[in-house]
Amino acid sequence: MKEQIEQITKSALEEIQKAENSKILNEVKVKILGKKGELTQVLRGMKDLSPEERPIIGSIVNEARNEIEKTIEEKEEKFKEQEMQEKIEKETIDITLPSTKIKRGSKHPVNRVIEEIEDLFVSMGYDVVSGPELETDEFCFERLNLPQGHPARDMQDSFYITNEYLLRTQTSAVQARTMLANTEKTPIRMICAGKTYRREDDATHSHQFGQVEGLVIDKKERNVSLADLKGTLEVFVKKLIGKNCELRFRPSYFPFTEPSYEVDVSCFKCGGKGCNLCKQTGWIEVLGAGIVHPNVLKMNGYDPEKYGGFAFGTGLERLAMFKYAIPDMRYLYTNDIRFLNQFDRKDEE
Repeated sequence: MKEQIEQITKSALEEIQKAENSKILNEVKVKILGKKGELTQVLRGMKDLSPEERPIIGSIVNEARNEIEKTIEEKEEKFKEQEMQEKIEKETIDITLPSTKIKRGSKHPVNRVIEEIEDLFVSMGYDVVSGPELETDEFCFERLNLPQGHPARDMQDSFYITNEYLLRTQTSAVQARTMLANTEKTPIRMICAGKTYRREDDATHSHQFGQVEGLVIDKKERNVSLADLKGTLEVFVKKLIGKNCELRFRPSYFPFTEPSYEVDVSCFKCGGKGCNLCKQTGWIEVLGAGIVHPNVLKMNGYDPEKYGGFAFGTGLERLAMFKYAIPDMRYLYTNDIRFLNQFDRKDEE
């Protein structure tokens, strides 16, 4: 039986060395060490041996099994290394080849304007706040001195979801929420930029557009006046659009401010000479502003005898049009990469 074991071991080692792949190697392993393998059959035949021979033959069989298993493991490791090397060579990327050029746009001009406005007002001591786009009639109108049936509501033909909820027509609702939340009546200096919705659609209007609102509230003894509002807006407009732009203040009407003003800037397209964009006037309306109405203060928790302030609001798309000389607001919503990829260069200029 010893000679038989030696012959099986020799034959197995030769077959292992000749195996060309993992499949053949596994077949050899099953043939020698499997349940019906040659070496296994030898072990089963040990029951016919004498008690003296069994430990001797058992030791020889174990040595043979260990040698065969070790050789198989070494061969398996070699196959694994070969497979890995082949995979690496097959999946190698030639980094010297030119890459496929990826079309890129740039940060949207409206987002650029928002960031510039927020940076400017934060540097002036303002807080940046936000509020819901689905607003209640109470905050969108009533707390801003626009009760039910007020004719000024007609100017904001709106998208109602229910009788109570609507898509906000102005970010001024956030001003009311900010005043109510300020229970300690500390000074307020805030701006809010966000989406608003109205039924409008032409070269300078859209049914969805961005607004930025500003609000300053303080005790009357600190004398927050119209002069402060005018100075703030001059810094704002000239910093955003350019030092050479001209501003014009003219009396107007807003339910939430008294007195109220429209702020116009000289038309960027014609330089004030008159064109289709400015409707031949040389001016384009850019801002609405004024001193906060006493009713608004009272409805939002402030005594108008003790507190006062100013508010202003403007459209973000219009500011983007002025800053980047965009003739039609609708270009901002076309998602045309040829339009969008210009603005990195324009900012560098």
